[in-house]
Amino acid sequence: MPIQESGEMYLETIYVLSKKLDNVRSIDIASQMGFSKPSVSRAMGVLKEKEYIEIDGSGNVTLTKSGLRIAKTIYERHTVLTDVLVALGVDKETATDDACRIEHYISDKTFKAIKKYIKDNK
Repeated sequence: MPIQESGEMYLETIYVLSKKLDNVRSIDIASQMGFSKPSVSRAMGVLKEKEYIEIDGSGNVTLTKSGLRIAKTIYERHTVLTDVLVALGVDKETATDDACRIEHYISDKTFKAIKKYIKDNK
């Protein structure tokens, strides 16, 4: 069963935080996403159950291999789409917000075509 958009957003957030912090905890995720601690706790339970994350005894959250794969895919989509929208003249904040919405729905085929177009036209 495919992961839902909210799950992808959590995995991407964990990935981004893990690049900045030695240890990622639920409180960091809640702060970054602007969600309540109970909401994040429920989401972490679902992601752990689906084996996308692991949580150690100290509450540190890490991505599993499958969680990391999804997180990297979503993060790449986010950054590439943001860059494309900015290059088209969209302001950074709007481009970032729109890329965040688009990244969850764009097909692999279309995203690959965008990446190829960028590569071929540099």
